Amino acid sequence: MQNYLIRNIQVVNEGTVNTRDVWIRHGRIEQISATPISKKDNHIEIDGSGKYLLPGCIDDQVHFREPGLTHKANIATESRAALAGGVTTFMEMPNTIPNALTQSLLEDKYAIAQQRSPANYSFYMGVSNENAEEVLRTNEKKKDVCGIKIFMGSSTGNMLVDSPNALDRIFAQSELLIATHCEDEPTIRANRQLYANGGNEPGPADHPIIRDVEACYKSSLYAIQIAQKHDTRLHILHISTSKELDLFSNLQHRSQKRITAEVCVHHLHFTADDYARMGYQIKCNPAIKAPEHKDALWRALLDDRLDVIATDHAPHTWEEKNGSYDHAHAGLPLVQHPLLLMWSYYQQGKISLEKIVDKMAHAVADIFQIRERGYIREGYWADLVIVDPSATTRVEKANLLYKCGWSPLEGTTFPAAITHTFVNGHLAYGNGQILASQNGQRLQFER
Repeated sequence: MQNYLIRNIQVVNEGTVNTRDVWIRHGRIEQISATPISKKDNHIEIDGSGKYLLPGCIDDQVHFREPGLTHKANIATESRAALAGGVTTFMEMPNTIPNALTQSLLEDKYAIAQQRSPANYSFYMGVSNENAEEVLRTNEKKKDVCGIKIFMGSSTGNMLVDSPNALDRIFAQSELLIATHCEDEPTIRANRQLYANGGNEPGPADHPIIRDVEACYKSSLYAIQIAQKHDTRLHILHISTSKELDLFSNLQHRSQKRITAEVCVHHLHFTADDYARMGYQIKCNPAIKAPEHKDALWRALLDDRLDVIATDHAPHTWEEKNGSYDHAHAGLPLVQHPLLLMWSYYQQGKISLEKIVDKMAHAVADIFQIRERGYIREGYWADLVIVDPSATTRVEKANLLYKCGWSPLEGTTFPAAITHTFVNGHLAYGNGQILASQNGQRLQFER
């Protein structure tokens, strides 16, 4: 394995930004020094002057569509897009075909990633109304499975879990973190029926009316009530409303919280005003809502009621994103640009680099108890990203690595560029090229 010495770079880590030399040896961070590190043998030296070194982003919610939906994405293509975006590690969802509802099907996905993913990986065990026995067998794998995923609201795929008995049993007996998609299905169906009764066809701007604030709040409250009943470790994904924020606290450090929350980049970036311009490109579940919700999400992110920033990367073909309301699929491809998108908000003075790193790396490592990742520390795996703030990155179809071939961010120019992405000390992305000669690793957890 090639070793690297990065000199004179601004290291963003654990709430500080300091000029350091960083020595990467045998896949790990061997040394971090405020003074020049003595020249090492058998290494490549990188001049970090004017650049920043960050821990690789850990995306706790992606849909890479393999197996069964590979006409629009697969683990190989989307993990490469992730590397170009500074995402060194992903956690992937179970609503593939077949759904990952048995231990055997779950392990099939790990086998695919072992062969094809240049990024590090983990996969959630899926839940249905009938597979509680299989789900609880995941307790035996708490050292090497990221968590349990429950769709408490229907989304892409057919994995809605609405049996109170199934939910109560799994919340009571799971020893792993439970991650939930929270939208109340009866509320959504009632809202949709109003359009049908009136003989009207909904349009893009009607999506946050059908999947409204009450649907999100009611389901999130229900999940929290079950978790509190059983003292379950609960992580609620893609919070999208101001009302839900009252359910979360910043009175404890996230490592002490039993209930944590995630916000996604698209809910921090778009609002319902953008449907007129973007149409179904920005249709997703839960829906992008009115501007006041975006503003509230930002406040909660900055005051630590929201713990994690993720993408919910969910690619569909262009054809699948168009047509009628019921035909247009929900989901956005985003994993190639989350760090640069947040960097643009840093440049606007909206968020600090230290906070970006905290929410996109440190917090995910803490919440999921990931072993030896998420921080720039001596002895940790060298999952690292170099950002050049003097360069720019323009999003165009020609430079997208997604299999679906489009992005809602096309035409955007970001005020920085990712120049290097290291995974386990291997340079997996450099100078605009994927260098995926080495595959990533299955995550291990300290539980």
